Amino acid sequence: MFLLELLKGEAFIMRWSFIPSEIASGKNLITMLTAMFMHGGVLHIVGNMIYLWAFGPEIEDTMAEIRYLLFFLGGLAASFAQVVINPVSSVPSLGASGAIAAVMGAFLITFPRDRIRTVVFLVWFVTVSFVPAILLVGFWFVIQLFSEIGSLAQRQAGGGVAYMAHIGGYVFGIASAPLFESRERLLEMGN
Repeated sequence: MFLLELLKGEAFIMRWSFIPSEIASGKNLITMLTAMFMHGGVLHIVGNMIYLWAFGPEIEDTMAEIRYLLFFLGGLAASFAQVVINPVSSVPSLGASGAIAAVMGAFLITFPRDRIRTVVFLVWFVTVSFVPAILLVGFWFVIQLFSEIGSLAQRQAGGGVAYMAHIGGYVFGIASAPLFESRERLLEMGN
C-alpha cells in the first residue's frame, strides 16, 4: 500500500485516507480501514514497524494468527476515537499507529512484568537497557495524553499526529485483549 502511495501520489492518498468530518456524516466509511495501511512517509512506516516488531510477535503468539488479525482491526476503534474527538475535522488521517497502540495496550495487560530492550537517552549518555513494559508503555501513554491535551488547546487546522487515535487504540487493546487471547496458546507459553 505504501508503494501505491508513492507511485500514485497525493490524489491516491486523499482518496484512501479517512477524514473525520466525512466519517461523522456517514461517507467513505471504508477509508477507516484503508487508511490503516497507509503512512505519511518513510519515518512514519519505519516507526510503526519498530513498535510492531517490539510488541507484536508475543501478542500474536497469545492470540493465534486469525484472532490477531481481527484484533489488529482495533485500528478501527482508534480511528473512531479520532472522529469522536473532532468530528468536524477535514484533515486526512492515515497510518497503523492506532492499531499498533492497541497491540501495545494488549502487551501491557498480557505481559506487564516483561522487560523490553530499549535505547535509553540520558542527556549525553546513551545505553541499551531492559525497561519494564509497564514503565515503557505507561510512559508512552502519558505522552499521548499530554500531547492530545496540547493539541486540543491549540486546535490546529493543519496536519499532525492523531494522538486521540493512539489513545483510542491503546484503550481498545487494554479492554479487549483478554477476549482475543487463546487460552491454549497462553498455557503453551507458560510451560
